Amino acid sequence: MNPVLRKRTNRLALNGAAVIVILFAIFPVYWMVSTAFKVNAEIFTTDVVLFPSTFTLSHFEGIFTQGIGNTSLWIYLRNSTVVALGAVLFGSLTALLAAIAVARFQFRFRASFLIMLLIVQMVPHEALLIPLFVMARNAELTNRLLGLVIINIAFTLPFAVWMLRTFVAAVPRELEEAAAIDGASRFRTFVSILFPLVAPGLVAVSIFSFITVWNEFVFAFTLMADESGYTMPVALRWFVAREGTDWGGVMATSTIMTIPVIIFFLLVQRRMVAGLVAGAVKG
Repeated sequence: MNPVLRKRTNRLALNGAAVIVILFAIFPVYWMVSTAFKVNAEIFTTDVVLFPSTFTLSHFEGIFTQGIGNTSLWIYLRNSTVVALGAVLFGSLTALLAAIAVARFQFRFRASFLIMLLIVQMVPHEALLIPLFVMARNAELTNRLLGLVIINIAFTLPFAVWMLRTFVAAVPRELEEAAAIDGASRFRTFVSILFPLVAPGLVAVSIFSFITVWNEFVFAFTLMADESGYTMPVALRWFVAREGTDWGGVMATSTIMTIPVIIFFLLVQRRMVAGLVAGAVKG
């Protein structure tokens, strides 16, 4: 076969495979959004309706005007935003400092600490539900958003530390040593040298933590006794009743839930690119 033709064929095959993967990935999202605009007759039909014949905003109007359960939609959105941003901000900062300590300093049981980080990730959240609930109750953190923030930080921290450790270890020590020779303090070295190079990893950790905390259900449902403290994933359960499931309300609420995640990703994606460029210049 002609090398040029072979190259074009391989490129066409790769592009075709990429399109199939993309369609496979975004189809559930499309189905969620399209279902949110369908009338109930098209939602509960046995026929496959890819495109709504009649667009309706009744599902969105219902959750915005009547609320979900006995609480306004904005209360659930506020709770989810506070918990997710709190866990991302404090968790990422703590993970970064811990990753620097693990990657840069030698201390006893360092290897054991890294292994424990992996072991903690293997423990199912449900197995720790009762002891964490007892601890939160004794600390008077039940039915409080602060309790959810602390627990979500604890569960996202091991992966964040392990991931950031790789980024910190990839930064040459010579850069920090050169900065120290030039008279830069530890803080100045951290801000001007280390942080820009680790920024892409910090952004990746922030995205992972935000999505994980935003979709968390078990602890948000268990620790909160008051409906006004529920997050968005817990709010979805109100659409499930004995008479059936209001799939229009579920899809409309799920569509609204994805908007903050997309906004957060777009915001931090710019920071990721900026961090990559700054790291290249500093390096």
